[in-house]
Amino acid sequence: MLFNSIAFLIFFPVVTIVFFLLRHKYRWLWLLAASCFFYMFFKPEYILILAFTIIIDYYAGILLEKTTTAAKRKTYLILSLIANIGVLAIFKYFNFINSNITGLATLLDLKNPIPYLNILLPIGLSFHTFQAMSYTIEVYRGNQKAEKHFGIYALYVMFYPQLVAGPIERPQNILYQFHTRKYFSYENALTGLRLIAWGLFKKIVIADRLAIYVNQVYGDVGNAGFLSVFFAVSFFTIQIYADFSGYSGIARGTAKVMGYDLLINFKAPLKSKSITEFWQRWHISLSTWFRDYLYIPLGGNRTKYHVRNLFIVFIISGLWHGANWTFIIWGLLHAIAVIYETYTKKVRQRISGSLPIIVSNIFSVVIVWLYLSFSWIFFRSETIHQAFLVIKKLFSFDLSVNYVQLFAGRGPLNFVVTITSLILFYVMSLLLKNKSKKFDLLYILLLVFTIIILGKNGQSEFIYFQF
Repeated sequence: MLFNSIAFLIFFPVVTIVFFLLRHKYRWLWLLAASCFFYMFFKPEYILILAFTIIIDYYAGILLEKTTTAAKRKTYLILSLIANIGVLAIFKYFNFINSNITGLATLLDLKNPIPYLNILLPIGLSFHTFQAMSYTIEVYRGNQKAEKHFGIYALYVMFYPQLVAGPIERPQNILYQFHTRKYFSYENALTGLRLIAWGLFKKIVIADRLAIYVNQVYGDVGNAGFLSVFFAVSFFTIQIYADFSGYSGIARGTAKVMGYDLLINFKAPLKSKSITEFWQRWHISLSTWFRDYLYIPLGGNRTKYHVRNLFIVFIISGLWHGANWTFIIWGLLHAIAVIYETYTKKVRQRISGSLPIIVSNIFSVVIVWLYLSFSWIFFRSETIHQAFLVIKKLFSFDLSVNYVQLFAGRGPLNFVVTITSLILFYVMSLLLKNKSKKFDLLYILLLVFTIIILGKNGQSEFIYFQF
């Protein structure tokens, strides 16, 4: 079920109202049933995959807590991780690996006997797999007690607001909340609805409208000129931020209305003055996951293998996003940037210190924006060939104007509406800083009105659903 659908417009209030009408001891069951229905709205049979990993991880957690022998505890953890990573490998990476084996075999004049699997990637598989793994790892480390209530543990994995595209929760943050009695709060409801409205604004008014332009150009790069490609590459940076942060905001909002607090996943990442800072502000639940469960266990920056560790983390981060060489290159670009910033930090500080602070900040933000926009080319492109074609067009500096491409085939009006929406995005962002609760209701109504007037018609999936 999409957050930006009529079905969700009915689903959300019904689930929330019944939640508060039920006694506390039955609420977990209602939320679990609602979450199952929410997930099965996409492809019903894939809930069996979730059930498989939920059962394994539930019992793994109990065994990890009961067992005192170090070797046995490690075995239980490994078995749990294998089950989760195994499911992810089969559905997400098997065909990618197999296609590369086929390519290598062809070069050697051999034939690959392994057949391709005719399967679809379950929506949100990478998200709930990582969330499930964080539970068993934390129980193994002794930072989290094993959840004895099977239904509550299943709800931890399947909680519908963040089931499909995060944020990737830690057991310490959310599990105890399912045991805590929740009461209706006008303040929570208003805060939650504000987050939902702002998230829908970012998705429907900003991301979906920019997608019209971006899709048009990327779908016909060969006939695109410099200006068309420049706008498409720049717009995609805003599109993916508005799309993904919009989802996270709606997720946090729907949970907040019921009294649950989810992790903040974005902190104005497009204002970052370095790529390192960007990863402290972008998809925070994923970047901290890699930091805590991969980067630090590898030795972090405390060893001479610091560079190796960064490359490993960013390559795996790229693969987490998609089974394609384009995502690996995207990850490598970010690894190179972070390593460069690490080893040139003192030099850059001296240079920035010699400039007026406002000049230094603007220059840093612009440089980061340009680098991010360039790296997103590989993220957005379906093939490496398409990515390099976009780059070729971008650096051609051919100033001839293809007006059909420039206006995404829909005339100047759509382009004007798109630019107007971006200006409103900035204005609304400033208004969002107003913390007055008296302003909340007016702000929500203003957002809803803007969505109705300027929003793109039709339902579209969130970009991160594919991961």
